[in-house]
Amino acid sequence: MTYETSDSPVAPGAGAQRVDQQRDGEQPAGAASHRRSTESLRTPSGQMLNKVPEVTIWFWIIKILCTTVGESFADWINMNLGVGLVNTALIFTVVMAGVLGWQLSAKRYIPFVYWLTVVVVSVTGTLYTDILTDSQGVPLALSSSVFAGVLAVVFGIWYARERTLSVHSITTRPRELFYWLAVLVTFALGTATGDWTLDLTGWTPGVSVLLPLGLIVAIILGWRLGANAVLSFWLAYILTRPLGANIGDWLGSPSGDGGLGLGTAVTSVIFLATILATVVYLTLSRSDVIESQDLTDTSRMLNPARERIMLGYYAVVAVATAALLIWAHNQPHAVASSEGETPAPVTTHLTPKEATSPFPPAEIAKLRTITADTLARLNSGNQRAATTRVADLETAWDDAQPTLEPKSEKAWHFLDSEIDQVLKALRAPNPDKATEAKALNTLLTSLG
Repeated sequence: MTYETSDSPVAPGAGAQRVDQQRDGEQPAGAASHRRSTESLRTPSGQMLNKVPEVTIWFWIIKILCTTVGESFADWINMNLGVGLVNTALIFTVVMAGVLGWQLSAKRYIPFVYWLTVVVVSVTGTLYTDILTDSQGVPLALSSSVFAGVLAVVFGIWYARERTLSVHSITTRPRELFYWLAVLVTFALGTATGDWTLDLTGWTPGVSVLLPLGLIVAIILGWRLGANAVLSFWLAYILTRPLGANIGDWLGSPSGDGGLGLGTAVTSVIFLATILATVVYLTLSRSDVIESQDLTDTSRMLNPARERIMLGYYAVVAVATAALLIWAHNQPHAVASSEGETPAPVTTHLTPKEATSPFPPAEIAKLRTITADTLARLNSGNQRAATTRVADLETAWDDAQPTLEPKSEKAWHFLDSEIDQVLKALRAPNPDKATEAKALNTLLTSLG
């Protein structure tokens, strides 16, 4: 009888036998092997112990936490080091190579090493999308389509070569490399589609959590009803990226913007502490370790007819989601309303002193430095460098919002309007240097 793997939104516990491993040549260990630890079990030539965790509820919890902390840490590095978005991405690419090398060299699954790799890969994938959007001006619809195509190619080559996409069969070096490449692309894709959704709908942070959460619930239901387990796993994996980011935005954004007002720093500390506690628990309990292959299979029987029916169910969910997004886009939503709400407090022009005195001098100095750097790069004729640098202005301003806006909404909205004009000028499809310089000089004047 043929069985499926149990890759799933919440798969059975560790210890289930993976039949795709049997098809790939894994054989049960001998009687003497039962006296050895899992790590010391012999595997066929060219194969190794599975170095990814069992897919349990803990897997999804820590995956979402890693997504939020990873993105927040990237923003912090980008803002405080002042090296620019591209250089930040280069730094994380180097870090990712080092951490991934550590993960690949490990002989078994080590929770700390694995989840550290997930965090770094999530940061790097997010930065790649941000570069396309913020520095290169690539529309989110296009980047979402490109990353979806790249992911399809990765999966296609992976399946053609290995005949399985199951995370329970990561027992060879090529499969492990395919796995991490797919993870990297899913983070980039999740970032692009998540941001694109927010641009289309203008939903507040609290509301924006509901869509990816609802889709994940729909996938769990589909898997329970017989949908393909591997497909269900990777769909849910992609959706955890926008879910984690939206939860972080919801917790950190000011209450006036639909958030809980905890701030980025507090949110990051809470999530990081939870990650560490979960990793310690998993390290001690080993509840997410995929055990040896010689145990009795507890996964469900394959039902091709049921899988085809549930594939149609996923298509219906996709169509319903697209219809919801189209409907939300056509409503008077948050993006339009926010643009309509800001003129009220900014119609009165403020002097530089009125615009900056309510705020900490160090924050204003940081904004002034970034603006001056952007103007200098523009004046030197380096449009791309100016566009890259202005992304730091956007990041610094957004991160400072929870601290600055409560001090003076009038001054905050005034500066916010002028920063918007700068971003609009530098990111125009055909930027005009005179318009860019005027916006930058106006902002510099307001910043004193």
